[in-house]
Amino acid sequence: MRIFSLAFTAILFLTPSFVGAFPPPRAGGPVDVRDDFLDPATVHFIPAKIEAIDLATCRGTLRWERYQRRANLSFNKIDTAYARAESNEFPATEYDRDPALPFSVSFVSPRAIRLRFATRPGGPVGDAGDSDSLMLAGAVPNDDSWETAETDGAITFRSAAGEVRLQLDPWRIEIRDASGRLVTHTRTLDDPATYSEPTPFSFISRSRDLEHSVAASFSLAPDEKIFGCGESFTRFNKRGQLVRLLTQDGMGAQSERMYKPIPFFLSSAGYGMFVHTSAPITCDFGHDFDEAAVISSGDENLDLFIFLGTPKEILTEYTAVTGRSPTPPRWSFGLWMSRITYKSEEEVRAVADRLRQERIPCDVIHLDTGWFETDWQCDYQFSKSRFDDPQQMIADLRKQGLRISLWQLPYFTRKNALFDEIVANGYAVGSDQGRQPALDAVLDFSNPDAVSWYQAKLAGLLEQGVAAIKVDFGEDAPLGGVYASGRTGWYEHNLYPLRYNRAVAEITRRTTGESIIWARSAWAGSQRYPLHWGGDAENSDSAMAATLRAGLSLGLCGFSFWSHDAGGFVGRPDADLYSRWLAFAALTSHTRCHGAPPREPWEYGEEFIDDFRRTIEMKYRLMPYIYAQAQACSEAGHPMIRPLFFEFPDDPGSWLVDDEYFFGSDLLAGPLMQGAGDASGASGDEATPSSSSRRNRMMYLPPGDWVNFQTGDRLVGGGWQVVEAHPAPIALLIRAGQTVPLVPLAQSTAFIDLESAKPCGVLPSAESSSPSAAR
Repeated sequence: MRIFSLAFTAILFLTPSFVGAFPPPRAGGPVDVRDDFLDPATVHFIPAKIEAIDLATCRGTLRWERYQRRANLSFNKIDTAYARAESNEFPATEYDRDPALPFSVSFVSPRAIRLRFATRPGGPVGDAGDSDSLMLAGAVPNDDSWETAETDGAITFRSAAGEVRLQLDPWRIEIRDASGRLVTHTRTLDDPATYSEPTPFSFISRSRDLEHSVAASFSLAPDEKIFGCGESFTRFNKRGQLVRLLTQDGMGAQSERMYKPIPFFLSSAGYGMFVHTSAPITCDFGHDFDEAAVISSGDENLDLFIFLGTPKEILTEYTAVTGRSPTPPRWSFGLWMSRITYKSEEEVRAVADRLRQERIPCDVIHLDTGWFETDWQCDYQFSKSRFDDPQQMIADLRKQGLRISLWQLPYFTRKNALFDEIVANGYAVGSDQGRQPALDAVLDFSNPDAVSWYQAKLAGLLEQGVAAIKVDFGEDAPLGGVYASGRTGWYEHNLYPLRYNRAVAEITRRTTGESIIWARSAWAGSQRYPLHWGGDAENSDSAMAATLRAGLSLGLCGFSFWSHDAGGFVGRPDADLYSRWLAFAALTSHTRCHGAPPREPWEYGEEFIDDFRRTIEMKYRLMPYIYAQAQACSEAGHPMIRPLFFEFPDDPGSWLVDDEYFFGSDLLAGPLMQGAGDASGASGDEATPSSSSRRNRMMYLPPGDWVNFQTGDRLVGGGWQVVEAHPAPIALLIRAGQTVPLVPLAQSTAFIDLESAKPCGVLPSAESSSPSAAR
């Protein structure tokens, strides 16, 4: 039998299921927390019964029974099953076979529940550590409106919004809504009885380091849908998917890798969950077992928030805990013009002059990797050979209604003049072997001295008049590194973007008084430091569609403001794709043209300039609506771009659509996700429609009457309709009877007179802005 067990162990370790284990097989590779649960040497502990509970504090002890996964041979196959296990520690008298460990139930509001489970005696189940958490916006409140009822074998907590039923023996937790409808419940062994072995609610002692991991297992209804988990480019509904929450360079917009994973999701069943940890997480939403949602966390404790209500109510509750986005400055909602990369003062001034000459509204010119003396070598100084007087340039541009944004990153190569200073002062993340960084010096934002040094560098630029700092990269802080916080990358890796975002946001606000960064990476809580963009998308229809799904998913995690690179980033977009994507970008909170050159509209011809101008003018005329919606989103913690079900949660059809969105509460947008030449197979510039061509798309319209905001056509909702997308290449509708405020055209938000706004139910035919309006 021992020979069989050893052979079986070897088979398991050689199977592909272990490719995502820690440490990953390559730097920046995936980590799948589930793999530790599949290790045959792992010891599993499954909750059995509540030993004691103090109803005054809602704290108690929970008995966990010891199991292992054992091999069974049947019908020419090997299966594994959970079986009760004896203690394997020595001396056995010093350790409990089935430990009784602390847990607590608390209430944040009538809609918010907090469950905490410790996996060691004396583990944290109280509020003591909340003040140290970067993910929380502050102290988590306690709500005393919940009433407690004790019956035989169970304790029930009720509020105006829901119910929690705590079954004592056998242990089980049920979550119900205000009507008493069961929305989900915990899953332990044989729930339901099955020949499969889905992971139950449990914790494990990992064989690789004897640390603990936790699996929170909950039921899924047959028709339940799951959304969120950060800026995920995969299918919008995560049901049936495996989602790994570990920050990674997304390397595009068409894989499961995420720049911005967020340990929060919401369900069509009327609840949302936030896992309060920075350890790697793997979410299995019915992937391995259809009716089970299993959240496998690399943290040894489980701190789980559950929110009840509609999507709007859930997101308001979640952002009350983790924070909301302050409203960025008004100028940031204008157009950002960029490319890879402007490299000189002469080039920047030429672009600014051409924008005004062509009467294209714009507020920001972004300089990417080329403003240093050596491209990509970030030293926080303008090139002395290519920028004669950066401060005067910035001041002159401000008179034209234009601001400057600058790129930088927190990784320093050995050729960078700052490398030795960073390493000598201990500002870089250390290696687990006590050596200098193997490749780059990665700035350690858990080190207060490193943060002060870094912020001083940025302050010098902001004091010259720079308006915004691009917070690029940050996804690949060393997982095996040792940080000044005293923790390893297991807990600091995912926190790195949050620390990075905060460092830049705080010095920007301190220096300029404004809440604005331009960041690629994020973790829970990063929404407090707007704003973020969608990374390096490919130049394709599929990447455009994936970018929208990602933005909707991120918005459902409390990120009110978000952007993406119009046309995609990697290569030169063809004119048709660029035109369609620009219209989508214009109806996003923030609009940037950026990527491989060229991006300036005059590089695509006169007809394209006219189409480009018309699309951007539409956004600038909508600026009073956009800014009012932005302020409302900041107050409620809601996203500027939102899925249809966010506004129509009771409409089943609205839960099925992922290629349309609401821009604010009143405008329904349908980007053109396919090119004009799709039917004939044509692509590229030759497929570009003329400005006079009229294009349509099929759209699902929620119940009610709708008006095409560009044409005035009236449509009936509650089903699919063909909607005209003209003159801007996007379908745009408004609820019948609603109006939005519009202003006359201007070349910059600095020149917009909000007092001149007039309510309109249809976009008037856009007259071209006059040269005098360009100033």
